Amino acid sequence: MMRRIAVLDAPTNLGLRPPTSTSVPGCGKAPGALRDHGLLARLGARDAGCLTAPRYDPGDWRPGDGVCHAREISGYSTGLADRIGAIIDRGEFPLVLGGDCSVLLGSALAMHRLGEAVGGRIGLVFVDGHSDFRHPGNASYVGAAAGEDLALVTGRGQADLAAIEGRRPYFRDIDVVVIGIRAQDEYRLDLQAAGITTRPVPALRAEGAARSAQWAHEQLADCAGYWVHIDVDVLDPAVMPAVDAPDPGGIAFAELEILLAGLVDTPHCLGVELTVFDPDYDPDGAYAAEIVNTIVAGLAPVVAPDAVPPRLLPPKPHPTDPGSSTFGRNVSGASVSGAAVSGAAVPRLSGFDTSASGASASGSSVPGTSDSGSSGFGTSDSGSADAPGRAEEPVA
Repeated sequence: MMRRIAVLDAPTNLGLRPPTSTSVPGCGKAPGALRDHGLLARLGARDAGCLTAPRYDPGDWRPGDGVCHAREISGYSTGLADRIGAIIDRGEFPLVLGGDCSVLLGSALAMHRLGEAVGGRIGLVFVDGHSDFRHPGNASYVGAAAGEDLALVTGRGQADLAAIEGRRPYFRDIDVVVIGIRAQDEYRLDLQAAGITTRPVPALRAEGAARSAQWAHEQLADCAGYWVHIDVDVLDPAVMPAVDAPDPGGIAFAELEILLAGLVDTPHCLGVELTVFDPDYDPDGAYAAEIVNTIVAGLAPVVAPDAVPPRLLPPKPHPTDPGSSTFGRNVSGASVSGAAVSGAAVPRLSGFDTSASGASASGSSVPGTSDSGSSGFGTSDSGSADAPGRAEEPVA
């Protein structure tokens, strides 16, 4: 039984700095540019529509004001989480087309809601050319959410973004795998100190893309399922420079295709988001065409006739919780059948087989869902900066 992909546009540019004093980031045009190359038809995907982003207006933001556009990003993330949850509830595979990397906050919120509903943890495979791990503990100030998204979704930073609906962190450090950062990423030591597992480009190349995907599966074996974030700046600018912060030392399209195919070739992969492609740097559409070719080939396992329907692994017993809970019963006050959690509806998950073998998951033990897995903030000062930006600079 093949899985159906649902494509949702998330054309937000709120997490980036303006490229010039008189322009706005062009990544919000990415979904349209990718659709123009026949993405939906080639995937046989359902059109899940577009979540329109608020107006881009930094106003009188100044260093020390926190993340620029924070209120707008928070509201947008909540709406995006609702839309992703509705797709998953239909038993479909969401493909979210960003937009900048602040899209990850909405996806992370959706995954935390889902994890709470099923009584397990959802992991994150973070495929990105930059760690996006700037936060108040390692930088003089913050500003551009797209350069801080991994820090925010692991609970670091201001509460209106890092703790939406009182959920913090959305992903525990031990449930995150980072792939594709450059060998000298400025926050690599902070990631190591946090216990976040990484595979920079040299190691990715040494092991191969297919084995790296399998390695990511193994790292997240304790999770009920996982979400995949792909920032196209993981690609080397020699083959794909149409991003806001191109950085040499990336991978090739063929490697990204193999990596993506390996990551989604399991019923435990819950969805994918694609971010940061900027059509303003692609006037003839050549890079958009290459990206679409890569997405279509990389997602081929999802739509293969023998693809296994999406399935969450049953939660593993928690060593401090002698009791057990049946799937479908309340977990931390939330019912899988759609009860409200902190004001947000929990996905019903009607399309999911929630057992590892297809058998009933009732009687499986449910781990705790507290925030205690979040580690403390890093202390490096290497993230301080003096100019606006995303990956290197904190100002929106």
